[in-house]
Amino acid sequence: MQLWIGLCLYRLPLEVFCPSWSAASCTAVLEQDGVLAMSRAAHAAGVRVGMRRGGALLMAPDIQLHERSVQREADALQAAALALLRYTPQVALAEEGVLLLDIGASLRLFGGIRNLCRLAAASVRALGFTAALSCAPTAQGAWLLARSRSGRSLTMQSLTRRLARLPAWLPPPARPFRTWLEGIGCQTVGELRRLPRPGLQRRCGRALLDVLDAAYGEAPEMHAWLEPPPEFKAGLELFDRIEHAEALLHGAQRLVQQMTGWLTVHHYAVERICLLLDHERGRTACPPTAIDIVLAEAVWRGDHLLRLLKERLARTELPAPVIGLRLEAVQVQAMTPLTASLFPEPGGTSQDRERLFELLVARLGADNVLRAAPQADYRPDQANAWQPVQHKLRPQDQRLPPHSLPRPVWLLPKPVALIMRDNRPFYMSPLRLVSGAERIEAGWWNAIQVRDYFIAEGSDHAHYWIFLERSGDGGEPRWYLHGLFG
Repeated sequence: MQLWIGLCLYRLPLEVFCPSWSAASCTAVLEQDGVLAMSRAAHAAGVRVGMRRGGALLMAPDIQLHERSVQREADALQAAALALLRYTPQVALAEEGVLLLDIGASLRLFGGIRNLCRLAAASVRALGFTAALSCAPTAQGAWLLARSRSGRSLTMQSLTRRLARLPAWLPPPARPFRTWLEGIGCQTVGELRRLPRPGLQRRCGRALLDVLDAAYGEAPEMHAWLEPPPEFKAGLELFDRIEHAEALLHGAQRLVQQMTGWLTVHHYAVERICLLLDHERGRTACPPTAIDIVLAEAVWRGDHLLRLLKERLARTELPAPVIGLRLEAVQVQAMTPLTASLFPEPGGTSQDRERLFELLVARLGADNVLRAAPQADYRPDQANAWQPVQHKLRPQDQRLPPHSLPRPVWLLPKPVALIMRDNRPFYMSPLRLVSGAERIEAGWWNAIQVRDYFIAEGSDHAHYWIFLERSGDGGEPRWYLHGLFG
C-alpha cells in the first residue's frame, strides 16, 4: 500500500528562534527588518506580518524581536527529519518546511495509520515544534494537504475530492499567476485542472502540470531521501542561561529524540552516551560538564535513556550557568531485537533487571551498586571480589578453581580470630566440626597461606566456615571464622 505522511512545521520561525514562546508572550520574528511571524499576544497588540521594526515597537513596546536565520531553520528541519527516521527510513525534505514520510511499509509495524500518525505528531511535539499532519496516497498530495491543513485522505477518490477544493494558487508554480487565475475565475485546484493543458502549459509552464500530475498519481515522483550521518553528534543552543540542571531535561529530550531516529535507521543500539553541558564563553569560560552514562545492556529507545538522564541531572551541581547542550553516542553496537519467550521468567526478564540496575546507578552512584566478580584464585578472600555493576564480566573471570566442600554465601571481609575452650574453637558456643578438611595452600608469589578449612556447627545448629591457619615458622596454629552459611 502506497501511503505518505506530510508534516508541515507551520510555526517554525517562532519555535526555532524563541523556543520558550507561548501564546501569552509578545514575540515576533523579523526578516529584512519586517515582521515574518508573531505570537497571538503580538497580533492582539496590533502587530501584523510585513510591519517594520519601528511599527512593531510602536504597537507593542515590550515585544521581543528575533532575527530570522535560514541556517537555523534548516538545522531544525534536519533535527525533525532525523527523529522521524524511527518510523521509516524514507524521509524527504520538501519545500516550505514540509517533511514527507513514505510509510507504506511501516503500517503493520506501528499498528495502523492512526497510531502511526499519533506517534509521528508526538515526536514532533517532543522536539518543541508545531506541525500540521496529512496523509495521502501520493507525496505531492500529502504536501498540498499539509500546507493547507486539509486533513487525511487514504484513497485516491478521497484525495481527488479534497484536492479539488484547495485554492488554485496553493501549488508553488501557480503563485506567480494568482492575479491571472483570479481574473479568469479559476479559484480551486479542481477548476485549474479542468483548464486546457496546452494553453495552461504555454501560460504557466510545464512545472505546474507536473505538480498536478504528481498530486493525482498520474506521474512518477522522485525524492532525495535523507542520509543520516555515520556518527551521532547533535547540539542545542539554549536561549537563556540555565542555572539548575533539572531544567535541562527538556532540551536533552529533544536530542534523545534525534538519536533514537539515528539508531533506528542504522540498526544500532547504544551502550554509552555523553551529554555535555556548555557553559559561558569568554573570560569566565570553563570546560563543559560531562554526564557520561554507561548502559549494562544496549538500548535503542529513548524512554529509558530519559529516565537515566533525569536521575543524573537531579544529582548534578552546575559550576556555572548552561548555555548549550551536546549529545554524543560514544559507543554503539548492532541492534539485537528482543525475543519473546514461551514461558516468561518470574520477576521479569534480564533486560528489566539490567534497566533497574542502571536506574539505581544513576540515582545512587556507580560505586554504590556492585555485583559479584569472582576471581580465579584458590584463596577465598582473593576470589571473592566485587566491582561496579556497569562493568561486564568476562567468561574467564567467572571460573573458579574446583573445590570439594561447599562455600558459604556470606564471606567476612576479614577473618575473625576464635578463642579456644576445652580444645575446641568457640564462637558464641562451642563449635563442632561436621566435615573433613579442605587444605588451601597458595599465594607463594606474594604472601603464602596454608589453611585447613572446615564446616563447623554451633549449639544453635548454625553452620560456620572456619579454618586452621598453619604458620611455617613453627608457631601454634590458630582458628579463624571466615564465612557464614545461610
